[in-house]
Amino acid sequence: MCIKPVNLKDKEAFNRLALHPLQSWEWGDFRQKSGLEIIRLGKYTNNKLTETAQITIHPIPFVKKTIGYFPKGRLPSYEMLQELVIIGKEHNCIFIKLEPNITINNLSKFLIHKSPHPLFTKYTLQLDLTKSEEELLKNMHPKTRYNIKVAQKHGVVVAEDSSEEAFENYLKLTFETTKRQKFYAHDEKYHRLMWETLKINGIAHLFTATYLYEGRKHVLASWIVFLFNGVLYYPYGASSERFRNTMASTLLMWEIIRFGQKRGAKIFDMWGALGPNPNPTDPWFGFHRFKMGFSPKPIEFIGSYDLVIDPTLYHFYNLGHRMRNLFLRIKRNLS
Repeated sequence: MCIKPVNLKDKEAFNRLALHPLQSWEWGDFRQKSGLEIIRLGKYTNNKLTETAQITIHPIPFVKKTIGYFPKGRLPSYEMLQELVIIGKEHNCIFIKLEPNITINNLSKFLIHKSPHPLFTKYTLQLDLTKSEEELLKNMHPKTRYNIKVAQKHGVVVAEDSSEEAFENYLKLTFETTKRQKFYAHDEKYHRLMWETLKINGIAHLFTATYLYEGRKHVLASWIVFLFNGVLYYPYGASSERFRNTMASTLLMWEIIRFGQKRGAKIFDMWGALGPNPNPTDPWFGFHRFKMGFSPKPIEFIGSYDLVIDPTLYHFYNLGHRMRNLFLRIKRNLS
């Protein structure tokens, strides 16, 4: 048994072991193009790749320190954790954040701390795509079924569209949506590099919902979904404020579900949700409720953990992070 960097010749084996698009070889290529250092490690048993870890290295401004990030991977073996410590020291990491794509909490206590600052949501919603369309429609909330029919009666058209024009409309709607709903979004460069890299190998797919009004076609919603290892994901979506009565997004979701079924996906992972007993005043409550209308199953992952490399700097990093968050909350309240 040995752990070593994974070469391009093992790309297919690497992807077969990946539990999530964020651990795909293509996602690593995308993040490398965006300026991050990518480390792909493999555990080889009898010369066969049996475990993988893809880590991004994120520089901390103004200091010669970094943070490692290992999202949505498998549960690291003890040997892999030991190798991550070596990697962390070689790259001046304060810690490496681990957010495994697993629901059973049996992480080794080997320098592992429950993270006070998770990046990826602990909860998601998953829909069983092995059910028939009739079953899926029957299980939906009645209002969701009704809104699908409303969109169809309005003549909303949903289509997969990988054209440059469709992507520009996606960008436009994305920044309109983030401004309207006042939440953080990645910049234009991030979205362009992500789309250009992941569409090539068929991971990323762009869908639009359009509506014809007074002879003009209006793009009312535009989503990018991922299809990877038999799972459909919904990571990026945007919608227009116009013609909300057409219920375009509901039909878009339904047609994407049907697309996943046709492409052989077994699960539709909706990429995040609020936890049990969500607060109706939460800014994400409406989006959570929209997803719940399709009757998915709530899933809870084990959450976020930090593999601490430098305990002293880790303490000061978390202290600074808390002070920054306090300052931002005060600023928001005063604005």
